[in-house]
Amino acid sequence: MERAEAYGFSGAMSGAFLLSCLLFAAVSRRQRAPYMDEVFHVPQAQAYCHGRFLQWDPMITTLPGLYLLSVGVVKPAAWLLGWTGSVVCSVGMLRFINLLFSAGNFYLLYLLLFKIHQKNKAVSGFQRILSALTLAVFPTLYFFTFLYYTDPGSVFFTLFSYLMCLYGNHKTSAFLGFCGFMFRQTNIVWTVFCAGNVVAEKLNEAWKIELQKKKDEKISSRRGSFSDLTRILQFLVEYLISPKNFVTLTTLTWPYIILVSLFFVFVFINGGIVVGDRSSHEACLHFPQLFYFLSFTVFFSFPHLLTPTKIRKFLLSLRKHPVQYSLITVISLFLIWKFTYVHKYLLADNRHYTFYVWRKVFQRHELVKYLLVPCYIFAGWSFADMLKSKSIFWILMYFVCLVAVTVPQKLLEFRYFILPFLIYRLNIPFLSLYRQLLELAFYILVNAVSFYLFLNRTFQWENSDEVQRFMW
Repeated sequence: MERAEAYGFSGAMSGAFLLSCLLFAAVSRRQRAPYMDEVFHVPQAQAYCHGRFLQWDPMITTLPGLYLLSVGVVKPAAWLLGWTGSVVCSVGMLRFINLLFSAGNFYLLYLLLFKIHQKNKAVSGFQRILSALTLAVFPTLYFFTFLYYTDPGSVFFTLFSYLMCLYGNHKTSAFLGFCGFMFRQTNIVWTVFCAGNVVAEKLNEAWKIELQKKKDEKISSRRGSFSDLTRILQFLVEYLISPKNFVTLTTLTWPYIILVSLFFVFVFINGGIVVGDRSSHEACLHFPQLFYFLSFTVFFSFPHLLTPTKIRKFLLSLRKHPVQYSLITVISLFLIWKFTYVHKYLLADNRHYTFYVWRKVFQRHELVKYLLVPCYIFAGWSFADMLKSKSIFWILMYFVCLVAVTVPQKLLEFRYFILPFLIYRLNIPFLSLYRQLLELAFYILVNAVSFYLFLNRTFQWENSDEVQRFMW
């Protein structure tokens, strides 16, 4: 990192943290008591603060990573600074933990952008800083910086694990993956993703050697025809069933294999992935979640994915491959018909944006969910087109992880899309400075609207005296 870039990054990070502190103060003044899921998280952390480690709220569905880390930070800080009484492990103090995670996420995002795009000499330091700042204030994640939720810590340990994986420190990566798993069980998928990065790299190296042996065959290691894809899949199977290759990959990925094995032991002993209340967190094959995620990604990355050039390229692709797109359309319609689920929370809780998306869009008419298929197909094509610089093996690995982390979820919840979106966004190419600035301005606008609604547009339910607020 050059000196000018270092100064620029320090200034951006310090400025963002200062503004976050001011916003944190505003949120804490307006909403002093625990809100939404905080009514479970805060008392649990406070019980740990008082040494009651055997106490557990059965409504909590995640492991105690957030509470253990909070106690590990707050207790030593209270001892060093001489804090006593109610200030120790207060709601504000616990929420401040996520403000620290937010600063850490900013730093990790910058380091990941630097590492992933280090070969692209055309990318300036200012562009890296700007992209890191943009992703650090990504609205769905940034909002929960100011509440005591698991999301900022979950993202922090997952991004840290990914960074260590890219630097080849796989034991540290697996340990950080375990920390992420302790915040949210589904983060085990991103441990598999880290292992998949190692496997994809080896596969790509072997594939390039295979191509050199067959110079007369025009096979692309990036993206090609259906025939090329068939040959790549054949190569993939042959490579993985080779005992020598299996031993090599196992030697490289054994820390991740141990962690995934421990996960399966946990699932067996626990009787499922969810720790506490399972009645509202049933796994199912909810394939339309992929379509919702693609729409979510296009919405938040429209400067990258929704451009006139991309629309023209998509229409050209549509004209060149009508049979393939017709088949994709039929499959999409079938998946929507047979695998659409509507969670009771989605219909009942009018504090979340998803409630209004579902009511204003999907509940207008029974046919709306089918009429959106062309939009989903464009979103999927544009999404995949931005990844064409990655190897086919990386794309396959990412897609498998994306399916694993979204499809089993019955509830449409934008927080579940945070990590797959960030990892996608980190790996797409840098675009023009204008589009980056447009993306940042859009995120700032969305955040401004979200916090305005949360702080100022309160309402009450008929059967409750508590103040209700709009949120993600």
